[in-house]
Amino acid sequence: MKEQKYHLYLSDDEYSEVLQSLIRLKNSLIAQGRYTDGVDDVLCKVLSAKKRKFKIKYI
Repeated sequence: MKEQKYHLYLSDDEYSEVLQSLIRLKNSLIAQGRYTDGVDDVLCKVLSAKKRKFKIKYI
């Protein structure tokens, strides 16, 4: 079965907020003594994602 892909288009501010939130979540899990494997995977995917520039036309 084919895995479904999702695309997110984030502005620079949104991108930095996502990174900060994931890092905060990871620190919280470390403080609780829980595993951070899932957060690490998502963090790696966000950091390695391609960045595209495009224009939005308002009509």
